[in-house]
Amino acid sequence: MANNIEVKELLDAGVHFGHLTRRWDPNMAPYIYMERNGIHIINLYKTAAKIDEASEALKKIAASGRKILFVATKKQAKEIVAEKASKANQPYITERWPGGMLTNFVTIRKAVKKMAAIDRMKKDGTFNTLSKKERLQVDRLRAKLEKNLGSISDMTRLPGALFVVDITREHIAVKEAQKLNIPIFAMVDTNSDPRQVDYVIPANDDASKSIDKVMNFVSDAIIEGLNERKASKDAPKKDAPAKAEAAKPKAAAPEVEVVAETAKQEEE
Repeated sequence: MANNIEVKELLDAGVHFGHLTRRWDPNMAPYIYMERNGIHIINLYKTAAKIDEASEALKKIAASGRKILFVATKKQAKEIVAEKASKANQPYITERWPGGMLTNFVTIRKAVKKMAAIDRMKKDGTFNTLSKKERLQVDRLRAKLEKNLGSISDMTRLPGALFVVDITREHIAVKEAQKLNIPIFAMVDTNSDPRQVDYVIPANDDASKSIDKVMNFVSDAIIEGLNERKASKDAPKKDAPAKAEAAKPKAAAPEVEVVAETAKQEEE
């Protein structure tokens, strides 16, 4: 996959622009190429290598059947992350991070089930038996739950990994994942501490073009993993008829049948 990551592509997307030098985190020093006009420039060769490393790991997680939860609540990342995560059929949080989303997952699941219960009420007609005021309250609750938790409604267990855009902003999500030993993948800018992350992608996490470019590589890797999983599941199905045929008792060869018939006639 490394061959597909062109440094020029990353350069054109502005992935190399870091923060002001006075706002840097010294732990990002290994990923910084130089300083220009008071701004740190990220080493894109290292970024390309790290994208490749993270993509391979994400592909394996997706192929194993585990979900990757994407987290990005900053304005310039919301729509991009929602689109790319949906494309890869993965859950995402782009509104406020619900406290205890991971560490108190049981409670979050109850809220999701409440949303499903409201949907059932609307289908079976129970909703129409409520008063106008009650219907309004239920609708508001449903809209609020959908906004905050709609994208994780299919996530029935803890995710296999967390992908974060801007770990400084999403520090609560990062801490919860750390507590539960959930692998953390993240776009890390020069103002953040990369030691908090298992798979660091040194990159500009403020520009929408930069976020879009990195998310493209990441979502493609996940889709690749899902396709591999699907192919491995389909393979046994295709082999089944052949195996069943092989398991059937073989009919006697024509010459064997002739011999048997001859033997029978001789006995008679």
